[in-house]
Amino acid sequence: MPALKKIALTITSAALLSGFVLSPAAAADKDTSDDKQPKPPSTMSSLGGEQLGKAGTQVNLGPGAPVLPKKLSGRSWIVADAESGDVLAAHNSHWRLPPASTLKMLFADTVLPALQPTTLAHKVTENELSGVGEGSSLVGIKEDHTYTVHDLWLGVFLRSGNDAVHVLSEMYGGVQKTVDAMQAHAEELQALDTVVVSPDGYDAPRQVSSAYDLTLIARSGLQKKDFREYAATASADFPGEKKKGKKRESFEISNTNRLITGDIGVDPYQGIAGVKNGYTTHAGNTFTGVAERNGKVLLVTVMNPSAEESHAVYKEAAHLLDWGFAASGKVTPVGQLVPPRSLDTGTGIGGKGATPAAGAVQGPGGKAEATHASASNGSSGVGTALAIIGGLLVVLAAAVFLVNRRWPMAGRTRGTETDAAETAATAAGTKDAEDTGTAEHTGKAGESAEDTGEAGKDVEDTGKDVEGDPEGAGATASAAPTDKS
Repeated sequence: MPALKKIALTITSAALLSGFVLSPAAAADKDTSDDKQPKPPSTMSSLGGEQLGKAGTQVNLGPGAPVLPKKLSGRSWIVADAESGDVLAAHNSHWRLPPASTLKMLFADTVLPALQPTTLAHKVTENELSGVGEGSSLVGIKEDHTYTVHDLWLGVFLRSGNDAVHVLSEMYGGVQKTVDAMQAHAEELQALDTVVVSPDGYDAPRQVSSAYDLTLIARSGLQKKDFREYAATASADFPGEKKKGKKRESFEISNTNRLITGDIGVDPYQGIAGVKNGYTTHAGNTFTGVAERNGKVLLVTVMNPSAEESHAVYKEAAHLLDWGFAASGKVTPVGQLVPPRSLDTGTGIGGKGATPAAGAVQGPGGKAEATHASASNGSSGVGTALAIIGGLLVVLAAAVFLVNRRWPMAGRTRGTETDAAETAATAAGTKDAEDTGTAEHTGKAGESAEDTGEAGKDVEDTGKDVEGDPEGAGATASAAPTDKS
């Protein structure tokens, strides 16, 4: 081979080899992980403040304010003062995303006041359970068995049971009536990013909410005594199957909110007082929480974190709460949690996009028909709204105590339609909220998929498209969505 040709081949080989060697290093300089993540819409509602309508992280740090936690991976999040309504920081907070079981907060805020007293007993029919989605999180409701309203709400809040949601919906007047009432109540609260399709949060076409809306809904629900107590309960006894000739047994259920009960890799959060977690295959993990520390009450919502670590939604929520308590008084709010429409004076808290989400059902004349108002008629002004919230601090301080309290169901009359739900007010001491794994609670339809997850995986991630709660021991590996709340 001619010498000149050899030199040319050597130079060409060296050039190619250097390209192979250098290209990985060059690629390492650019993190492309975010390129695969969905981007927020270019236009979002600015209800609550102009900054809230902007994409990306919004925060106005003042002197001495701590920086935001690193590696927050939620598609959307918000941290706000529960009493003043000040939004301390937010990230795509009006991005309309599937809510999963956090939508059960709206269900409870809408339906709780109507189904009273909670001692009311109801015998479940097969038809009432027929609409529960495949792979749903379940508490273990059985047809032809009697439960009190109190039992059913424990099933909703602790186990995120879609079976309990459907029974309560039928007691309210039917699933469609419940959905319509929830939509109307969302609009009354000015949770205008929210479109309700299913009462339990099970994945459904067009069903969306936002971190901002879920925080508004939680703020409203926490003004109700029953709502606060159910949301803060760590564990409770739930009525089991009634076998002929035998005393009706019960089994223990634990709250799937890991900031209350803790789990491998996540500790119970100091001062936590609720509210609701969720998971579906489309929504990912979602969470709204409330906590009190040194006289300050904060709300936080995190939606669909992309981090692959176990319990990422709880860890990121805890980091944001820690930041919020440390930053309180040192940041300029980026917006406000607006008051309900019946109290809104239109003094500039709103912003662009302050209209119901596409697909939302409205009342006559385009106005929302609020089934349950958040304040008495005749009141007006933001001051009144804040006065209503003013009592939140005291009640939450009490609710923090409830987190470590069991809610026994002693005194149940087996085989009858009466149930000593009044024992809900009786504390049975402090007990670890860990799952006891009783026969009633293991491997049956009553087992929540959120409790069946592996140690290295978010417990809420064990199901299919079961409305925010992939619990459901009956969940199959089919293509159906899983709903683990």
